[in-house]
Amino acid sequence: MARSPVLETKNVRIIPFSDEFLTERYVGWLNDPEIVRFSRQRERTHTLASCRDYMKTFDGTPNHFWAIVSRDPGQGHIGNMSAYVDTTHQVADLGILIGERSVRGRGYGTEAWIAVCDYLFRSTRIRKITAGALAVNSAMAALARNAGMIEDGRRIRQYLFEGAETDVVHWALFRKDWLERSAGGSR
Repeated sequence: MARSPVLETKNVRIIPFSDEFLTERYVGWLNDPEIVRFSRQRERTHTLASCRDYMKTFDGTPNHFWAIVSRDPGQGHIGNMSAYVDTTHQVADLGILIGERSVRGRGYGTEAWIAVCDYLFRSTRIRKITAGALAVNSAMAALARNAGMIEDGRRIRQYLFEGAETDVVHWALFRKDWLERSAGGSR
């Protein structure tokens, strides 16, 4: 796994994932149909062993895997983020899961996403950040828009979701645009 510092925001800490976050609580999120409703994770059954195996796939790669931890000690570990990095083309594809139901819809995901984007653009050679989601995933669309991402493509009727064909929407954010907005005070 690529090295990164702990990223700090007002409400969360984004910490490189480690064994301390491999818990039954985490596995429970991945096996909860409502939490993974829009994720390909819904197609699998997870265990501590499968989660440990997933964590190990980051070893020796330029990719990142983080735990999102609430600053409220009563909430603790609330979700995860990943960044799959293509070093040749300087692109990172982000993913996020807010697993703790009690914090969903409170902006913690967007806050973590923006912190990771800022880190990748300011501290690495990443020039473009991407993400993709089912078109029916309105929470992910809102997160992408709130982070300043633009629609970067669409795969028409790509997947079946709850029996209906649905598009996959791709989002993008560019370093140059990010830094210009930051210099203008909007970031």
